[in-house]
Amino acid sequence: MSLSTPELNYVRRLVLEQSAIVLEEDKAYLVESRLVPLARREGFASLSVLVEKLQSGPFNGLHRKAVEAMTTNETSFFRDFHPFEALKKSVIPDLIARRGGERGLSIWCAASSTGQEPYSLSMLLHEHFPNLASWNVRILATDLSTEILARAREGRFSQLEVNRGLPASFLVKYFQKQGAEWQLREDIRRMVDFQPFNLSSAWSILPPMDLVMIRNVMIYFGMDTKKEILGKIRRILKPDGYLFLGAAETTFNLDDSYERVQLEKATCYRVRKT
Repeated sequence: MSLSTPELNYVRRLVLEQSAIVLEEDKAYLVESRLVPLARREGFASLSVLVEKLQSGPFNGLHRKAVEAMTTNETSFFRDFHPFEALKKSVIPDLIARRGGERGLSIWCAASSTGQEPYSLSMLLHEHFPNLASWNVRILATDLSTEILARAREGRFSQLEVNRGLPASFLVKYFQKQGAEWQLREDIRRMVDFQPFNLSSAWSILPPMDLVMIRNVMIYFGMDTKKEILGKIRRILKPDGYLFLGAAETTFNLDDSYERVQLEKATCYRVRKT
């Protein structure tokens, strides 16, 4: 199965318009390899027939599945380690001190994929900040893919997935063996609210946030989209809140309203005080 140049360009435009993800011209193999399983599941004889069907009508469920197939769901528990150390040692203690009066925290994990990042955060809070049990703590986890979100809500992970970044003590304490998989404890799963969300759409549903973690996703966007997203984050991030990006991402040359904060080996961002 292969796509012609016009067919490939159609898929690239569709994905850009619906998700803001930029697929370069040399990504034909990636596009084809991710669409082949969709074409087979939906009963199309070839990728060309699939694309013809997509082109023949308005945006619908099939278009959504095609766009979701293009998203990258690479993730792991406590990914990159240092940001979670910064959260444990500096960020969460600071937010607890600042929010002691209202006793509430709002946290957003964007592009949360199969849930390892928000679940890492929920385990970290449960393990190291037991006083938050009496607080109103909301961890909102969002992703473009409804299929991925359904998986995340189950909190079931393969042996390979729990081997990536998860401390052995946490596996024993917070997971139960379910056949060939491991399932996270229900009380930890309940701490996370998984919701579908498109970063390229309107953000009116999001409340003010104390902490935003939007890591390793903006690398897939064009310059204008990155600027737009950082501007939207600035409008929902509380004035003393924290923003964490991926290790290869930055606000530099994109939005000078942010200042870089170094917390030992981790980097985060805060809105500059005017």
